Amino acid sequence: MLIKKNILIFFLFSGLVAGAQLRVDLSGFNPKGEAKANVQKEGLSINWPVGGNERGRLHINLQKGQPLFSSIQQTKKGAWKEIASNLSPSFLLTVGKRDLVSQNGWNIFFDKTNKLPSKTFTVDLEKQRAAVISQGSRTVVKISRVEAGTFNGDLEITVYNGSPLFNVAAVLATEMDSTAILYDAGLVGEKNDWNKIAWANTNDKLQSVGVGALDTSRNQAVKYRTIIGENAHGSLAVFPAPHQYFYPLDEAFNLKFTWYGPNYKKLVPGFGLGIRQDPMGDNRWVPWFNAPPGTKQRLNFFCLLSTGDAGTALTAVKRFTNGDVYRALPGYKTMSSHFHNEYVMNVLLAGKPSPDTPNFVRVFKNTGINIVHLGEFHYTAHPKGPDEKRLLELKTLFDMCRTHSDADFLLLPGEEPNEFFGGHWLEFFPKPVYWIMSRKEEAPFVSADPVYGKVYRIGNKAEMLKLLELENGLAWTAHPRTKGSTGYPDKYKEEAFFASDRFFGAAWKAMPADLSQPRLGKRVLDLMDDMANWGYQKHVLAEADLFSVEPENEMYAHLNVNYLQLDRLPKFNEGWHPVLDAMRQGKFFVTTGEILLPHFTVNGKAPGETAVPVKGGKTTIELDINWTFPLQFAEIVSGDGKAVYRERINLDNTKPFGKKKFSFQTNLVNRKWVRVEVWDAAVNGAFTQQVWLQAKTAIVKK
Repeated sequence: MLIKKNILIFFLFSGLVAGAQLRVDLSGFNPKGEAKANVQKEGLSINWPVGGNERGRLHINLQKGQPLFSSIQQTKKGAWKEIASNLSPSFLLTVGKRDLVSQNGWNIFFDKTNKLPSKTFTVDLEKQRAAVISQGSRTVVKISRVEAGTFNGDLEITVYNGSPLFNVAAVLATEMDSTAILYDAGLVGEKNDWNKIAWANTNDKLQSVGVGALDTSRNQAVKYRTIIGENAHGSLAVFPAPHQYFYPLDEAFNLKFTWYGPNYKKLVPGFGLGIRQDPMGDNRWVPWFNAPPGTKQRLNFFCLLSTGDAGTALTAVKRFTNGDVYRALPGYKTMSSHFHNEYVMNVLLAGKPSPDTPNFVRVFKNTGINIVHLGEFHYTAHPKGPDEKRLLELKTLFDMCRTHSDADFLLLPGEEPNEFFGGHWLEFFPKPVYWIMSRKEEAPFVSADPVYGKVYRIGNKAEMLKLLELENGLAWTAHPRTKGSTGYPDKYKEEAFFASDRFFGAAWKAMPADLSQPRLGKRVLDLMDDMANWGYQKHVLAEADLFSVEPENEMYAHLNVNYLQLDRLPKFNEGWHPVLDAMRQGKFFVTTGEILLPHFTVNGKAPGETAVPVKGGKTTIELDINWTFPLQFAEIVSGDGKAVYRERINLDNTKPFGKKKFSFQTNLVNRKWVRVEVWDAAVNGAFTQQVWLQAKTAIVKK
């Protein structure tokens, strides 16, 4: 042991005296792992397996004033190919003001940071210290320090065994309060290292451009969020975390999220390529990212190496999001909810031409979504009448859904009524139901119309609950604790309608956005646990909450889905009761798409069922996980009716593109419910619904 220690000391010292500008701390690095780290004259070399018996290598220059990546390489049939040289990561941090007073603090969505004063800073790297750290199947190089305005922290470079993938992150914090941020990033060199820049356009066609004559940078709309540099030796793709990078908006417009060329924003000298955010967003409500004081905001991007051309690199990038398609999973059907497409009012009843297959239907089908629950008539129609207009609008909606449903796709009617209960909420009936959101005192609750059949008129929350009960419908809180549901469902948690089994629970979306969080959508995950501790068996459904669905939009970044346990899709004309039954029973999981959870049991019981822990609270959790990006952690979340307990299970030993059965032993003594979340290295995630727990009843001998 002493000999090995002396060798390590000599190794570090020799790196210093040979001319390296700063000490490289290797105390956290495992030299027996698959990755190799070597201190060199000018800095550091990281060498790791990228799959197929090939390896990648980063030469990191730690001398001040020099490009950070002196060489980026990958082997091809065992021979090293230099794909890029003399590049540095570049970050622009834009800092604005968050409104924490007028609404609900950090959960605010209705903020207009884009209209308030802001300032953009370059993130400056001062090479003071460096360390190499082994973390499971990945290796992290940490370089200190980076600064931008009042923010400061470290630069982190992470390589992943089993893939030519690496991540570059400026991890920064500030002590300033009420701060909102966004960032642009990329790789930049003093000279252009590429023969051409390539991307897939919004029609999914590979495009490329020669870069010799460029005199300024260009912002580029792309599909798959990826921009690629190609030269004679290979390609390098730059892309963001597919969901985390996109702050929440009402529209999924493609806002040219990539850039390439020289002198980006007149702040980045040299030629580069990278990712960008549009400060103006969709020009509605534009909340950017939260940056609470002291939180480590991870401004990051991914790079993927290839010894092939740009098309080869793009194909490899697309694997991480399954080509932006939700994969088919035996025994499950995919469902997405909450779309204010307004096709009925804006096209059909406006007398405009309607193609055989509207764009929004094509988008959903091409994305692998089997079931779409709409939110039509969002302040565009006549929910309270007059009767002739309201009933015609509903019939047109039902006819549209029937027309565009088939054996593999269900387009289902739904509304966001926002009447009677408080806040915003959605309804979902298992068949077409005609109802009007008002009732005069002399009018009946239900009547028979000669054209439309049974028609309900609703005047208050008790009648709304009665309608849901009579027609086996479900209701739930839309975007809880934010937007128009600020304060809900908390304000009506004691109400009879909320306690009813007709009130399903709430909906989840990655909102607000916070780059310091290891998960998305903490707001609703916390609510999910609160509702269970309140004593209710409620559930949480994924929602998109978008206003337009077009092929050119950046849909995948803003989408999420529910995988419902259904062997087959019901036919529209037979009603879609099985869809609502699966929801009500908790027979589904929620995902951004990269992680699938086809099997989850607690002592043999599935979500929606009740398990009994064995003596002493001993519990076995079985979980099947399919993934693309390497996993980061799983978390067993449970509650006892008062407190929430979290048990984190480190999964950073996983490599990309895996499938495994896990079995976890835990103690759930005195707990009343349990669920599981799984998150990956790009902060994509999936979570189950709860399994309910009851204490084991002792047998009393007579």
